Amino acid sequence: MKLAARVSTLLVPALLATLPAAAEHQDKVTRIGFLWGSSPSATRELAEAFRQGLSELGYAEGRRIVFEPRYAEGKFERFPDLAAELVRIKVDFIVAGSVPAAQAAKQATASIPIIMVGVGEAVETGLIASLARPGGNVTGSTFFYAELSAKRLELLKQVVPGLARIAVLWNSANAAKAPDWRETQKAARTLNVTVQSREVRGPSDFERVFAAMARERPDALLLLGDPLTFLQRRQIAEFAARSRLPAMYDHRSYVEAGGLIAYGANIREAYRRAPAYVERILKGAKPGDLPVEQPTNVELVINLKTAKALDFTIPSSLLLRADHVIE
Repeated sequence: MKLAARVSTLLVPALLATLPAAAEHQDKVTRIGFLWGSSPSATRELAEAFRQGLSELGYAEGRRIVFEPRYAEGKFERFPDLAAELVRIKVDFIVAGSVPAAQAAKQATASIPIIMVGVGEAVETGLIASLARPGGNVTGSTFFYAELSAKRLELLKQVVPGLARIAVLWNSANAAKAPDWRETQKAARTLNVTVQSREVRGPSDFERVFAAMARERPDALLLLGDPLTFLQRRQIAEFAARSRLPAMYDHRSYVEAGGLIAYGANIREAYRRAPAYVERILKGAKPGDLPVEQPTNVELVINLKTAKALDFTIPSSLLLRADHVIE
């Protein structure tokens, strides 16, 4: 009994000494920085998908989880300053939704975990060493947009009989889009169609490009999407409608904004799944040891209302394959 009392006497002060540290850990606020390429309104649904993923894991934005969003508003040259600001305020994570955002974050910090979400060509652009072992402080999910280029052109040919000339709208300031453009050119040669590069680098370039396409009258429009074009998705859809131009996009948000057809991975699902990386890192995992995810399914989305306005008949075989049809 005396020995037990002696041990108890020694242990109680030691246990009490650990309580402030434990309480501090429980009260710790996890600050999650976001580097968005577009605007608050354009990214609202993606942020909500991220919140949903946190909630499913038992976390909630509020007292212990705080978001620190920063918006480039389509001006990618702002990313380095925005990333540096997130590092200065000592966020615990940086979520990046594009290659330029992730590159800026990686340049700004080698210690804060960076979670990329649905970025294109993460290996080719040097963000990670490999999908299985990304290394460094970057992990997350990557989409292989370029590999789907041939399929998008095939689908466009099914929709537009006699398709010969396609205007390709893309952001040449985004390093991930160059491989996409190269694969599109390769697929066009195979399918015996001509593609015309229509490049933008900022929000002010769209009217110029729209005017060039209006003069040249291509048979269709193919979009190589990224945050800049996402920010302008309604303007792009409205231009296509005014010009009676059938257009192919790389994910459903463009079709929901009035576009004709989209074929690509589900970006909202990628944001819903991204908090799993936050949880694993909070539990001690190293970002560079966490394999990078790829999309498990690709969805075909068709807007029949837009098709009717354009006086295009979508083949029944395509409608039967569609994952979502907007009527």
